[in-house]
Amino acid sequence: MGLEELIKKGAKIIRDAKSILVFTGAGISTESGIADFRSPGGIWSRYDPSDFYFQKIISDEKAREKYWKMSSEYWEEMRDAKPNRGHLAIKKLEDVGKLLAIVTQNIDRLHHKAGNSSEKIIELHGTAFSVSCLSCGKKYDRDEIEKRIKEEGIKVPYCDECGGILKPDTISFGQALPQDKLNLAFEYASVCDLCVVLGSSLVVYPAASVPSHAVQHGAKLIIVNRDPTPFDGDAELVIHESISNAFGNMVDLALKEENTNA
Repeated sequence: MGLEELIKKGAKIIRDAKSILVFTGAGISTESGIADFRSPGGIWSRYDPSDFYFQKIISDEKAREKYWKMSSEYWEEMRDAKPNRGHLAIKKLEDVGKLLAIVTQNIDRLHHKAGNSSEKIIELHGTAFSVSCLSCGKKYDRDEIEKRIKEEGIKVPYCDECGGILKPDTISFGQALPQDKLNLAFEYASVCDLCVVLGSSLVVYPAASVPSHAVQHGAKLIIVNRDPTPFDGDAELVIHESISNAFGNMVDLALKEENTNA
């Protein structure tokens, strides 16, 4: 089946769905110019991921220095990124009342920038746009901390209030996902009638269990990802193509047909 036929098939599935859960991974963000950590040229080709385990970050000053160097290097690219057609297509689903929620592995806030309602966005891996003290919980805007690092030459920032360790509000290796967000993601997965996976390899757990949970509870599954995933066999439709192109066209066609038939 050619791409055009696959898009038509996806458009029909979307048109027939009433409650869509969208699950997004790094692949949707790469189309906005944010490098995938795992891809060639990404962060993990320049740094050793084992240096950034949560326990290491909180116990070793040198590890914190290396962590902030890596995180700051990635920050400007992320801060300035703009949502692409894939993000905007998800916003269209919300506009017509089809979107149940977005469960994202991404920390870049591009779904917020696209205009989706914050209450519909579950950031399983947190956000890079704020920083918190691990001791007293005080929150900081990320730009405020980055200013200290760049303009004041501070290599490891600490909390003004208590002197505690500061860390971006992202989930590091070895750090537990917020249980309330994970529970909510599974709750949505159990009631949606369609789960659409965009740009996720579906190998990072427990997040990758969410689409599987949706299928187990009777939802159809669409996967648009550059490479095959372990869940391709469970999907109603799999497209290894650009998300902006494939999913963007799919949503536009679905909504056009819906308006024509209204």
